[in-house]
Amino acid sequence: MKGKKSMALSFCSFSSGSSGNCYLVKSDSTALLIDAGISGKKILEGLNTTQTPEEQVQGVLVTHEHIDHVKSLRVLSKKLPGAKTYANAGTWTQIQENVPEGQRGLFITGEAFSIGDIKIKPFHISHDAAEPVGFSLFAEEKQITIVTDTGCITEEIFDEIRQADLLTLEANHDENMLKVGRYPWNVKQRILGSRGHLSNVAAGNCLCRLLDECCSKPRKILLAHLSRENNFPEMAYQTIKNVLEESEHYLGGQLQLNTMMKDEISMIYTV
Repeated sequence: MKGKKSMALSFCSFSSGSSGNCYLVKSDSTALLIDAGISGKKILEGLNTTQTPEEQVQGVLVTHEHIDHVKSLRVLSKKLPGAKTYANAGTWTQIQENVPEGQRGLFITGEAFSIGDIKIKPFHISHDAAEPVGFSLFAEEKQITIVTDTGCITEEIFDEIRQADLLTLEANHDENMLKVGRYPWNVKQRILGSRGHLSNVAAGNCLCRLLDECCSKPRKILLAHLSRENNFPEMAYQTIKNVLEESEHYLGGQLQLNTMMKDEISMIYTV
């Protein structure tokens, strides 16, 4: 007698970066969008490209209220009437997009809830927003965790990523590029601060700790939310590869590393 087939959990980035963010996570029967910071047209194109029926989308999960994460919430509430928009109380107080009351969902940071056959755990991150969160998403024993827009990796964040099969991790900027770049000094300070954004080196150090401390298992690491001004994909990838190799962690086999692009639909990653 054949054993029961395990449920697949997959991830696709529709866009990732300072100009707009939107990700898709799917199980066998449920599709969720994480953030809606690009145009509604591009989001619907992403669903079509990934062969995701619009009626399968049951929720839009919001990490925080900044425009590169919420730009198209109002449009999606019309285009995807079967999908609720979920945010915590702090974020709802700041969202300017007009989402109908009947399509609003409320979660409490730190408390797990389910949509369809996906369990979601929102957790605190460190960013200059009202109540910013990352998300861990579970289907059976599979875990996808998304950590972007955080100025540091707190112990709470690290606990969340320990068992992730796929980790989408911010690699926002190269510190030297940022420091010599054209941004005003106060903006540079904000980005570099503990409530700003994670640098390439900080992301690499986080991964080294993860690989040092946590059980050996296949892991897919996706670098996300790269700055348009202060980073580029090859630099993020090579910097983190170097940091890993300095600690004798090598890519290939059980450890895969890829970079998510802005304005570009990624391949579909399945765990």
